[in-house]
Amino acid sequence: MGKLDKHLIVSLNGVARESQVYCSGKYRFTVIAPELLRVEISESVEFTFEPTQIVWFRDLGEYPFDIKFEQTHTIIKTSAATFYFNLKTEKVDKVVIDGESIDPNKHNLKGTARTLDQTNGKAKYDNGVVGRYGAAVLEDKSLIMGEDGMVKARREQKDYYVFATKQPQRALELLYAITGRPPMIPRYAVGNWWSRYYAYEQQEYLDLMDRFKKEGIKFTIATVDMDWHVTDVRKEFGFKGIEGIYAIFVGWTGYTWNKHLFPDYKQFLKDLKERNLHTTLNLHPAAGVRYFEVQYKDVAKAVGIDPATKETVKFDITSAKFLNAYFKYLHRPYEKDGVDFWWIDWQQGTKSKLKGYDPLWACNHYHYLDNAYLDKRPMILSRYAGIGSHRYPVGFSGDTFVTWKSLALQPDFTSQASNVGFTTWSHDICGHMLGNSKDDELYLRWIQFGIFSPICRLHSTKDRGRFFPSISKEPWNHPSVYDDAVRYLNLRHALIPYVYTAYYQNYKNSVPICKPMYYDYPAEDMAYKIKNQYAFGSELVVCPITSKVRDTQKAYRDIWVPEGEKYIDFFTGEEFESGYHRIGKKLADMPVYVRPGSIIPMAITEYNEWDNPESFHVKAYPGNNVYSLYEDGSINQDYLKDKNVITDFEIVEDGNALTFEIKPAVGDLSLIPKARNYKLEIHNLDKYNLESAIANGKSVKVEIEDSFVNLVGVDPSKGAKLEFKLKEDVE
Repeated sequence: MGKLDKHLIVSLNGVARESQVYCSGKYRFTVIAPELLRVEISESVEFTFEPTQIVWFRDLGEYPFDIKFEQTHTIIKTSAATFYFNLKTEKVDKVVIDGESIDPNKHNLKGTARTLDQTNGKAKYDNGVVGRYGAAVLEDKSLIMGEDGMVKARREQKDYYVFATKQPQRALELLYAITGRPPMIPRYAVGNWWSRYYAYEQQEYLDLMDRFKKEGIKFTIATVDMDWHVTDVRKEFGFKGIEGIYAIFVGWTGYTWNKHLFPDYKQFLKDLKERNLHTTLNLHPAAGVRYFEVQYKDVAKAVGIDPATKETVKFDITSAKFLNAYFKYLHRPYEKDGVDFWWIDWQQGTKSKLKGYDPLWACNHYHYLDNAYLDKRPMILSRYAGIGSHRYPVGFSGDTFVTWKSLALQPDFTSQASNVGFTTWSHDICGHMLGNSKDDELYLRWIQFGIFSPICRLHSTKDRGRFFPSISKEPWNHPSVYDDAVRYLNLRHALIPYVYTAYYQNYKNSVPICKPMYYDYPAEDMAYKIKNQYAFGSELVVCPITSKVRDTQKAYRDIWVPEGEKYIDFFTGEEFESGYHRIGKKLADMPVYVRPGSIIPMAITEYNEWDNPESFHVKAYPGNNVYSLYEDGSINQDYLKDKNVITDFEIVEDGNALTFEIKPAVGDLSLIPKARNYKLEIHNLDKYNLESAIANGKSVKVEIEDSFVNLVGVDPSKGAKLEFKLKEDVE
């Protein structure tokens, strides 16, 4: 079957430290960390040392433990927890943490789902690694990852991991430690994505991008759905293929550009780049490579098929020869032409030649690795293939109905996925099909949520008859909310520095981009009860509205402010003390909150610029806090070598004095502009007098315009400092 190309092989080490392992007959226990126990049960007394599709690493260090034996249980005690393994049920049926007994097999807070395809507000979630009372079980049924990069069958055994910590954040850190860290995605990916399932013509697509520019709407990614390639293969090539009910799928797989729609695809890709747009194309690879594809001869020869036979090269993830040819001839040449990454729209089931080997997992794993081949930061867009999928961002949640129920599901669905480490869900913002596509209110509420979610990707179906009415998400198709839709989309573009920093915190410190409230408040019962309220990055708390306005012209929902805290409305400045609050918002408004001391950096751009900006709009709220802005090379992998720039913004409130400081940037300053401009917006600035301003080490005069303080030409290596004092007539 050949050898897999080197770049498709990951260096892994699944062997645990010998001192952390105890074997007793058919049982093997591994104390991976004080809060994490691995249990294996093998009738043949043969255990798994190799990495699996889920778990790649098992040596996290030296952690002393005690083990003792009772008639009914084997008991493993660590510095953090005591695990009781029941010899009859062969389960850990009790974990003791801080004197409290917990059954790890109950009260799982769940994780996420493979897809939301054709759903209307309901989804069945798999288990996560976070338990309501501090313990959860992760069963590993996945196959072996061979040293040659290929997946192999696994011997029969039970293999599961017991997480024992009352800190959800710690559970996630441990999950990442054994499965691998979530990588950084390219910076342009956190801007707005345009997508529609529609047979665009080349100039038509470019004209649309130009209209977005004319309307002042900013995007960073241009998606071309299935019709980039020939889909009517019967008409174009005389291919008969399958008939009957499955005939609709015959043109889904394709690798030959449709020249009727795209007469010069290379120029098309170049034209998109000139508009500061990156491109992704849709794939349905299940049908393999058929004789009419332009790459057929090369692929057929590579796998040992005589092209003269016109035999279809089957999609076979168990063949290294096929995988090598699949990327070498079908994908990499198009990437050289300007395709940045691939949207793997796998919908063809979970079976392959190897029992238990899911083709979706293979698509995600190998596509992600291959996308880095041209010395760039890789990315894919694909469905979730189980725990470990965070290694292959970004997640495509599938084709939802255009309904309020669908919208109401997505905020909790997105943040709850943190419990399996999957932090990059990308939804079809505003819904995909059916429902009421003309509902402007639903359209705007969905966009509001999309702006404050990991990925903001507008997408919809094309016209396929009365059951799939035509839907298109351009703001001008929703005239009653046009201005607000544009305002929110451009807010997302401005938030790129903030969202990108949140992605860095996910990569570096295992902090989810969107996380449930109980991650920060695990001891608060309310944190588990509040629905559709989540932290977005380090500073924002988001409470999307997912219901219609009432006769009052407002929609209502509850928000929860934790004990001892204060929330400030990000948009209006209204303040809320701790407790429950029933709030009402007009359609144009969205409940987003910050705490005192919060600092939100936003980029000021002219068009689709997405790289490290020259000018910032920084929103700051009196209090005490340090916000660390993260920047790097944006599209390369130097971030893995810590080649980056960190700029700390600090706000200090001390009595009647307020200080805001931009600290000297630390790191490779060649990655950022040599001088930067700051439009500083301080909450309740009218209560303060500016006492002094230092920029670049010198006292300077600054402009104060309404609620803004403007600093121009700040040297990142030297920074700036502003000092304010509370006015005497303000209590």
